[in-house]
Amino acid sequence: MSLQSLVRWLLPREDHFYDFLERQAAVAHEAAMALAEFHKPDSTVASVRASVQDFEHTGDKIVHEMEEALAKTFVTPIDREDLQRLSSQLDTVTDMANAAARTCDLFGVPRPTEPMIGLIDKLTECTRVLTRAVPMLRKHQYKELLEECRTLRAIEKEADAIYREAISQLFHDDNVDAKKLLREMTVLEDLEKGVDYCEYVSETLTNLAVKQS
Repeated sequence: MSLQSLVRWLLPREDHFYDFLERQAAVAHEAAMALAEFHKPDSTVASVRASVQDFEHTGDKIVHEMEEALAKTFVTPIDREDLQRLSSQLDTVTDMANAAARTCDLFGVPRPTEPMIGLIDKLTECTRVLTRAVPMLRKHQYKELLEECRTLRAIEKEADAIYREAISQLFHDDNVDAKKLLREMTVLEDLEKGVDYCEYVSETLTNLAVKQS
């Protein structure tokens, strides 16, 4: 047993750090679901952006709470570097959902295209998995956690296929002008990055599961 592990075993742990991570996973999922409202014909890009941005602000507050708690805490349930990494990655998922909504509003995307809808669905699916996976850290359910991480990697591959096909179609369509190309590429990239960060979370969770088990 390492000295750090021994200290962690001997002293009381601040388990509320798990609360921060679980809240961040929940906010990321809520932001993705708010973005998915863009599917509905009665929604507006402005209302979707405002809703997603509210969740982004909530996520930022949790990050600040985490940072303040880390500065005051000597013993954490897992390494503070891992806590910071997970917190940053989860926050970036929310940030990318917000970036996609902001880009749609800024560039005047009236309705999401089919590839955009596909990626939004994959982002929502990934964040739903995160809401199941992150609490498994607290419960030491490492076998189940690894299964959820495999699910996240599979969804990311599906999202990557949607993204690559959409980009290919944009560049091969002679009717797509430069303005439309830039607009749709930027939104698709934001959505794809959001899914990518879900996979980054899964990699960090996998490493933690291996270290802790």
